[in-house]
Amino acid sequence: MTLELSAGDQSMLDGEHGRAVAAAMKILVAFSNAVGARKLLDIAGAHIDGCLYHGQASLDFVERLIEGGCRVRVPTTLNVGSFDLIHPGLVKMPPAQEVPARRLMKAHLKLGCQATFTCAPYQTRFRPGFGEQIAWGESNAIVFANSVIGARTNRYGDFIDLCCAMTGRAPAWGLHLSENRRGQILFELTGSFEPADALFVGVGLVIGQASGDRIPVISGLPQPRDEDQLKALGAAAATTGAVALFHAVGITPEAKTLDEAFRGMAPEATIRICRGDIDQALANLSSVPDGAPLAAVSLGTPHFSHEEWMRLLAMLREVAPGRGIPIYVNTGRATFKRLQDEGELDDAQKFNLIPVTDTCTYVTSVLERLDGVVMTNSGKWAHYAPGNIGVSVAFGDLEDCVRSAAAGRVVRGAR
Repeated sequence: MTLELSAGDQSMLDGEHGRAVAAAMKILVAFSNAVGARKLLDIAGAHIDGCLYHGQASLDFVERLIEGGCRVRVPTTLNVGSFDLIHPGLVKMPPAQEVPARRLMKAHLKLGCQATFTCAPYQTRFRPGFGEQIAWGESNAIVFANSVIGARTNRYGDFIDLCCAMTGRAPAWGLHLSENRRGQILFELTGSFEPADALFVGVGLVIGQASGDRIPVISGLPQPRDEDQLKALGAAAATTGAVALFHAVGITPEAKTLDEAFRGMAPEATIRICRGDIDQALANLSSVPDGAPLAAVSLGTPHFSHEEWMRLLAMLREVAPGRGIPIYVNTGRATFKRLQDEGELDDAQKFNLIPVTDTCTYVTSVLERLDGVVMTNSGKWAHYAPGNIGVSVAFGDLEDCVRSAAAGRVVRGAR
């Protein structure tokens, strides 16, 4: 299959816009040929997942583009990095790691990217609209954009997302195309479920494990309280599987009905989810029993929204934890600044609240103690943290996390 290039594409490839743009287009053309795309399409924005320092190659790639005098051609947000540039004292990192980590984050700014440093770009002013073509990295952001907003992106990895941003183009394949967005596998919730946060996490875990590379459709899901519950579902599904798009019948924009979700076709398979399936999936996130002594709480993976902060602060002001259990809350810069401007964080120290921006506690060394139990309401954090930073994890709803911080031990209510 031959990739057809527009005159603009060819001019970039020929170096008429500089050698950095030519290099980006050369990589994008090779990638497009590899996935079988027939042409490229314009994108309205990009989200770059390569700010997290994994080694010298990532820094070399970005700095080579800077040397070529290139800048991004579309609004481009940045995912989390390895360092909290706003609260540098929080991160425990030797200079040999800190210097390149900071350098990588700042290098992306020289390319014209926005200093968002958040895994939830949909919480910023750069949120795309329904049907907009974008090129996003970061698994939770991708599944949220496709599913909850109805924007269009594939799962773009490091370097390819930046090449799309540098050229303003992406390969016309996969989820960019309407014919590839129909549901393929049906998940039916059986029984009665309250729209608790843990339910959405549990459903995400189950569909992620069972979907493979197929697009899941969920029926019987209760109406969510807010989009943060759908955020949690998508993040869990993208963590335990390769889900980049899900349809929830009567909830998400491309699934007003079951027939619309499947585009009039029959599902390839149907899987029924009962309460026992949800409970088991959630139980698998915890490695400690109720009553275990608690070292810390970590919230906000994906990054805490303003609405989640308001729920948390209301709970803390009612419960008033006083046992010194730190509550780390990962959040985006824009959300953090808004909270500061509103004065909502003026009493944060009283509740042992520790806001973390620009990064996340499961990817960099922020937690004071790694030898104890950390409680979280995030399926993604609970899945990755044991392997990444070596902690024992207890999963629970936000209410469970707050009550546990107050008690100094793991306390979980009935779901």
